[in-house]
Amino acid sequence: MSESAPVAHAVRVLPARAMHALSEFFRLEAAGGILLIGAAALALLCANSPLAPLYEGFRELPVQVRVGALDLAKPLLLWINDGLMAVFFLLVALEIKREALSGQLSERSQLVLPLACAVAGVAVPAAIFWFANRGDAAAMRGWAIPAATDIAFALGILSLLGSRVPVAMKLLLSTIAVVDDLAAIVIIALFYTDKLSFVALCWAFAAIAAMLVLNRRGVRSLTPYLLLGVVVWVCVLKSGVHATLAGVVTGLMIPHGGRRAEASPDEAGMDEAGMDEAASSPLETLEHALHPWVAYAILPVFAFANAGLDLRGFAWGDALTPLPLGILCGLLIGKPVGVVGAALLLRLSGVALPKGLDLKATIGLGLLCGIGFTMSLFIASLGFAADAARFEASVFGVLAASVAAAIAGYAWLWIALPKDARDAA
Repeated sequence: MSESAPVAHAVRVLPARAMHALSEFFRLEAAGGILLIGAAALALLCANSPLAPLYEGFRELPVQVRVGALDLAKPLLLWINDGLMAVFFLLVALEIKREALSGQLSERSQLVLPLACAVAGVAVPAAIFWFANRGDAAAMRGWAIPAATDIAFALGILSLLGSRVPVAMKLLLSTIAVVDDLAAIVIIALFYTDKLSFVALCWAFAAIAAMLVLNRRGVRSLTPYLLLGVVVWVCVLKSGVHATLAGVVTGLMIPHGGRRAEASPDEAGMDEAGMDEAASSPLETLEHALHPWVAYAILPVFAFANAGLDLRGFAWGDALTPLPLGILCGLLIGKPVGVVGAALLLRLSGVALPKGLDLKATIGLGLLCGIGFTMSLFIASLGFAADAARFEASVFGVLAASVAAAIAGYAWLWIALPKDARDAA
């Protein structure tokens, strides 16, 4: 323990079933990240080709759901951003709750490094964006755009380096991203909520209270939670609060633990894949079920629907205007400065980096944290929903920064990581 950080120690003592779960998580995230890149590239191709009218028609396709007096009519793009992304946020909430109760966020010693890196990785990019756009009140609605890290995209880039990447690096990156997502959820709730409907909020709170009662009474069936989650989503959608937060609340209400926390592997009936252990936890059961759908379907669809920026009339001088420049510098410079700076300060105070991570590798990890993409595009869609010009400028900033961060991070780690990493996945 004296020569390695708590995160590295946690990696070494993980039992075989937990290592299997980690490997499965990284495999899903890495493959999903590569698919995410492909979906974004396809969107750009469609938006800048003769297919542009079809692509725009796809995004603006009217979709209506009507049940009695309830009438939901939105273009397909908003169904994706308000509906499918609620499922994404449901998964994020499940991951955060699991990590907080039984994972890498459950022990204070394991939390110090990723928490410090994540907080600095949110604050520094936001400060850079503020400095670049402080004279434009309308543009300042996008201050949180460079604050997020796209874990799927980042792990997809890491996967290209193969076995040279130590498990400790993947674990630290994932934990930073979890805290990052939690910060993004709080930011969306506090700063991206419009006019409120008191009646709709009351119905939403009633459904949430019902889920809380089910949780306290030990109800472990997922069905009532998911049905009430749909009610919460509809009510939150009508309330003025962004509908994706319904996914967060629902995820936090799903019970976790039970006999899993108390029984040994033999008592829990573990098989080689560890699925029986997950089955004893409704939270982990739902998380395992949702993860492939989110990684391979929901996020690529979101990327395809939101990354289609028409560059044909775009002057490259526009990239130097404060809005995209603030996003670009926030992600490409602010993220690594915040993450690496926090790690260095902790190192000076006596907290060692995880095994397999030296300063050079940490800089590469910081560069990969500059891949904002999914959450950054999502926050841009909230901040500039009624301002097409600023939204397009912010999308350009996000795409340019994410691509540059991916290339820079990959190139740096290709040089920095040893050719034969023993502490690898």
